[in-house]
Amino acid sequence: QGSLLYLDALGAAFPRALTCRGTALLHWTPGCARAPAGWPLPTLYCTPAAAAALPSRAAALRVQLLFALRQRALHVLEAGLAAELRDALVALRTEWPQLAQELALGRLSPQPGLPEGVRDQLQALLTPDAARAAELRAECALGFEGIVLRLWPQLEVVVVRTAHGTERLYCDSLRQADCQGLPFYCPFYQAAGALLGVNLWPVDPAPQFLLCPDWAFCEFLPCLANKEPRTVLLDELWEGREYGLVVTAQPGEYRCCTGEVLKVTGFHKQCPMVEPVRRESQTLSVRGESIPEEQFYQSLCRTLRMWPGACLIDYVCVESSLLGDTSGPCAPHYEVFMELQGVRDLSEGQRYKLDQQIQEDFPTYKSFRFKGSIGPLRLHLVRPGTFTRLREALGSPMPMPRVLREEQLLQLVQGSVIS
Repeated sequence: QGSLLYLDALGAAFPRALTCRGTALLHWTPGCARAPAGWPLPTLYCTPAAAAALPSRAAALRVQLLFALRQRALHVLEAGLAAELRDALVALRTEWPQLAQELALGRLSPQPGLPEGVRDQLQALLTPDAARAAELRAECALGFEGIVLRLWPQLEVVVVRTAHGTERLYCDSLRQADCQGLPFYCPFYQAAGALLGVNLWPVDPAPQFLLCPDWAFCEFLPCLANKEPRTVLLDELWEGREYGLVVTAQPGEYRCCTGEVLKVTGFHKQCPMVEPVRRESQTLSVRGESIPEEQFYQSLCRTLRMWPGACLIDYVCVESSLLGDTSGPCAPHYEVFMELQGVRDLSEGQRYKLDQQIQEDFPTYKSFRFKGSIGPLRLHLVRPGTFTRLREALGSPMPMPRVLREEQLLQLVQGSVIS
């Protein structure tokens, strides 16, 4: 049902997106979205099922990119997360000469750890295409602004499963560079492993999702309750209010608090439409100050405008308690790890502007900073590719956590600090 609603909305908004008598991969299991490959598809129809056995996320994305490049007449480019599409296009920037050679020869390059049987299955699907290889070389030699529409001139839309929260960072960077001129469509809302809603309005700039009553059992905790809140059901929601989401969907998981907060934006007939506004698990709080993920990101964007030439690639935050005794200042504080493009380093004054901006945006944080019970924020720059490796280490196609809670992931990021 979810897949058919998606394809119906997609076809209505973009009439050439679906090929007449073409085959769509309807890969939903009850209540849960899982792709046939180990990682989501960068294109709607042309990734072989053998990609499921590839040894790593990077290898899967590269093979999917190669098979997408073979199809010049694509109308839809699809990825599970905007971050995955961006990682695939970063691979295009760095590996296009080798990809062009593989297209021209119809032969896969050796990849460490690639099982021979899988390699043989993929190899059997490749045929030499010298013309397409020449086109790839010519377009990449011109640069990468708008490269997606230049390589696939019939594309109508980019489809990503998740585009809310700070996934917007990746969508915005793609719109401004590689995917210039293309609309983005986020068709589904998913939480706690369950498919909960569908976006029936592909052309609207801000995705909103129609909650479907029979896909999972949802309860809602009002965020502004004055006393101990009780959960309410779909027919008790009010437009304009925010609610915490509680889901019962998977066997053995009863009334799972997802940590997701939704805002009711309206109603379609009698069903509520919602917009995800924040993830409670990504809130920064070392003294109870509670800075939400999205609002921290907005403060970060304001700070970026005070760093001439700086372009944000990615970032994560850490509360100092995770760093143990080696964290530096005695007072609890935030540490921010950031990959920037366009600048080599930042002065101490420039780094401190982020702390000042957070004080300006959050009076409670400013009060704690004034009293000395929260120490100054520490900002670190990391080398290119750090966040691609971090997504690989996360081990599943999930939105990037903005507040790291695991020491192993923290050590990966700390090992990449260059300033």
